[in-house]
Order: sequence, then structure tokens, then C-alpha cells
Amino acid sequence: NEKFYLLKQNVNIVSDNFTLNADEVKINFDKSLYDITELDANGNVDFKSNEFETSGSGNYLNFKVKIEKIKVEGEGSQLITSDIKMYSDGFIEVSNLDGDFLLKGTNSKLVNENIIIKAEIINGSFTEEANEKEITNLEVIDKNISYVKNNDTEMYAKKINFDYDTSIIELIDDVIIIRNEEKITGDYGTLDTSNNSYKIKSNNQNKVKVII
Repeated sequence: NEKFYLLKQNVNIVSDNFTLNADEVKINFDKSLYDITELDANGNVDFKSNEFETSGSGNYLNFKVKIEKIKVEGEGSQLITSDIKMYSDGFIEVSNLDGDFLLKGTNSKLVNENIIIKAEIINGSFTEEANEKEITNLEVIDKNISYVKNNDTEMYAKKINFDYDTSIIELIDDVIIIRNEEKITGDYGTLDTSNNSYKIKSNNQNKVKVII
């Protein structure tokens, strides 16, 4: 009922689509025993796919080939594409066809040409325009503080949301925005990336504070 190979100790796989090194690898095949459907790799995993322009490393890796979904787990995990670099001590999951991604765990970080994100949970989606991945939706959560740097603006909050359609970054709880010589704090804020303007609000107990 289940067709697979199980390889142990110093595994090295080289195929037309990818290379993989690990301590143990289970390879699931379709009925013909030709096309790979899924990979499970454990221990010192190092993965690279030229076809999907993706490389990854961690303690565990799962790759569902047909739906182009990859998950990397463990301390020091990383997943690198041509446009986005992702790191976490928990896990990183990317669905290439759907454009969804999720990073969860300590030291989670996402970096591309325009943005740096650090938080316990980084959840979002991207679209591909002119062979470049553009982040279209983002939810960033950290019980202590989340961090987002976009061009010349640094943002801190417990929760940060971004919607590409509205061009709005929303900041919720313990908000700090730093730009040039200004530092603004409050309880709730929005930043419009289309014109680089922002608004900060406070609740009844605290006041908005501006340091120049």
C-alpha cells in the first residue's frame, strides 16, 4: 500500500530536481516507483532545489513535491529562495503554489530586499510578479514585541498586520515608530506605505509621545 525507500546514515541524494544530505531519508513514490511524491529527512538536513530556486537546512525537512510544499524544523532552521530569506528555531513552512508561508518559534526572521521582520509568529502570503516574490498579506505576532523595518522606518508592536491592497501596515499594542530623528509611541498605529504617512492613537490611560 505504501511505496518508499528508506535510507540511513550519511545519506546523499542527487537528482535532476534537487540534492539532499541528511542522516535518514524516507522517499515516497507513486505507483510506478518512478516519480517522487514526498520526502521526509531527519538529522543534519541540507536541501537544495534548482527547479524551485529553494535551499533549506534544519533538523527535519518534509517536502511534498507535487504541491510544492516544504517544511523545515529545528534550531537554526533556514529556508532561502531567490527573493526571501527565512530563519527560525521552531519551524518554517512555505507553499510555493499557494503562496502561503508561516514561521513559528523563537528567533524567527524574514528578510527580503525591502523588509526585515522579527517575531515569534510570521504568517503571510506572496504573489510572483515578473519572477519576483511580492508579499501581499502579513500577520506578525509576538507576546513580547514584534519588529518590522520597511525602508527607512522601524516599527515595534505586539501585533503587526499588512494588507497590500490597502497599502496599510497596522500596529497594535506597545507601538513604537522610529523614522529619521523621530520616535513616536502609542497604543495603536497605521502606516500607509503608498505615501509613507502614519497615524498613532492612544487609549484612555496613555498618551501619544513624540521624541524629536
